[in-house]
Formats: sequence, C-alpha cells, structure tokens
Amino acid sequence: MGTEEVSHHYSWRDTYRGMSSDNIKGLVLALSSSVFIGASFIIKKKGLKKSGVSGVRAGVGGYSYLYEPLWWVGMITMIVGEAANFAAYAFAPAILVTPLGALSIIISAVLAHIILQEKLHIFGILGCALCVVGSTTIVLHAPQEREISSVKEVWDLATEPGFLFYAALVISLVFILVFHYIPQYGQTHIMCYIGVCSLVGSLSVMSVKAIGISLKLTLSGTNQLVYPQTWAFTVVVVLAVITQLNYLNKALDTFNTAVVSPIYYVMFTSLTILASVIMFKDWDRQSPTQIVTEMCGFVTILSGTFLLHRTKDMVDGPAVLPVRLLKHADDDSFGQEGIPLRRQQT
Repeated sequence: MGTEEVSHHYSWRDTYRGMSSDNIKGLVLALSSSVFIGASFIIKKKGLKKSGVSGVRAGVGGYSYLYEPLWWVGMITMIVGEAANFAAYAFAPAILVTPLGALSIIISAVLAHIILQEKLHIFGILGCALCVVGSTTIVLHAPQEREISSVKEVWDLATEPGFLFYAALVISLVFILVFHYIPQYGQTHIMCYIGVCSLVGSLSVMSVKAIGISLKLTLSGTNQLVYPQTWAFTVVVVLAVITQLNYLNKALDTFNTAVVSPIYYVMFTSLTILASVIMFKDWDRQSPTQIVTEMCGFVTILSGTFLLHRTKDMVDGPAVLPVRLLKHADDDSFGQEGIPLRRQQT
C-alpha cells in the first residue's frame, strides 16, 4: 500500500511539473479568448438591435450599426478575444488551445438565453453538443504543424497547384453566394451568410499564420518585413476580415445568435482544417487510423449542424413551427403566420 501511495504521489507531481509556465499562460489566454469572443456575439447583437430601431438594419444592407457605440464595444471585445487567442498559440501547442475555442459557443448560447431571451430547442442543444464533440475529435487527432522557417516557405506552399485550386474554388463559391444566392435566400437560409464568412475565413487563417511567422522571425532578428510576400498576406487578411465582419453582422441581425455562433464555429473550423491539410499536406504524416478518426469527427459535425439548422425555430410544446421563419418578420416580432418568433421586449 505504501509503495502504491508513493507511486501515485510521484505520478501526480510528475504530471503537475509537466505543465510548464508557458502552457499555463497559453491555457489562461485561450480561456480568456473564449470568454471575450462568446460575449462579443451578444454585445454586437444588442448593438445591432439598437441601431436597427432608428436606422436600416444590417440584415437588409444597412450600416447604421457603425454609429452605435454598443456595437463597437462588441467589436473591441472580439478583437481582444482574437488577440488573446493569437497570443495563446505563441505559448501553448495547438492541441491545447484550439479545442478551447468551443467554449465560446457555450458562453454565447448561455448569454443569449439570459440577456437576449433567445430560446434554444432541446434538439438544438443536442446539435450544439454534437458540434463540439465532432470539432474536438478532429482537433485532438490533428497532426502537428510542420516547422516553417521563412515567410517565403509559406508563400511557396500557398502557390502550389493544390492550394491554388482550393483558393480559386473558395473565391468562386463566395462570388456565387454573394451575387446569386444571398439576394434571393439570404434572409431565409442561414448557410448563405455563414458560408461566405467560413470560406473567406479559411483563407484568412492561412494568411494569419504567415504573418505570425514573419512577426516571430522579425522579432527574433530575421527581418521578414522586407519581403513583398509578407505584405501580400497582410492585404489578404485585411480584405478577408472586412468581408467576414460584414456578412457575420448580417447573419447575427437576421438569425438566432445561439444558432449563428455554433454553425459559424463548426464551418469555420472544418474549412480551416481542410485548408491546412491541403496547404501543409498534414495527412501525409498521419496513419490511416488517425485519418478515419478525423473523418468520423467530420460526420459528427455535419450531424450536429443539420440538427441545429432543422430545429433553429422550434419551441418546446405541442405547436409545430415552420423551419425557415425569420426572427425579424416585422416590427411587432410576429411572423407571417402570426406566430411570435421571439419574446417581446417590454
């Protein structure tokens, strides 16, 4: 018994000492990032609703939210969260930081329930859980990132035929969504707005990685700012972020926040992993078991996304609601069938 106690004690101390100070910093930063990003969805939604009272709503092409201080508070909150997330990767490995991003979904859903009185159906909660489980499964079995020593190396990877084809496909899909599907179905199909955000986001993350590498090398003494590739990646990030913010605002102003947040997280994470696999050829260094496990994670994500989308307008009770009802049907918060789509504000 004494030997077992000593062995258990040693094992506990050994595990504790394995958590370096840098990993602890990364963990705290990742948790802080989830809190800030989850809260930013709610703050921005409040700002969008407030600006829509006196101006043209973002969901129908208005930009009155730019004059609303509350929206800017939410925007700053999101920037702080993203900065904390970026810093977390500098201290801790991706396998520790990335899964914690799912916490922003939980925080956003809870705050939406408390602050915005947005109800999430029980099957929606199950869908959210499936999304988190699937995303975590993929992340936990994802391969380690390859070592990059120069921004030129990232540029060479980005200009290989495989990734060029992916980038061209993404850009084509974005244009099709923006000019064909969004004008007709943007107000009734959540995947139109979220699709644009996620597709563009997968390209922006690859560029953010390149910028992060260039800044890290520059701070260590090897100046990467003299290379035009660094500034080309910067331009891509700026254009992508502007596009993402525009269509994310439309999605938040049109659909339920508790649904927008998890679907956006799932699609953005899935497409980002796909882009990373194509660009960095991660699967070349993995076993078939790891690849199959990741595919199972994708199936779980798709199941959760489908469940969330099909139940986003359902309420607990005997009444059966149409699936594609808008949250903003008219000023008194009632749909065309006279069914209340959200709790009236008093």
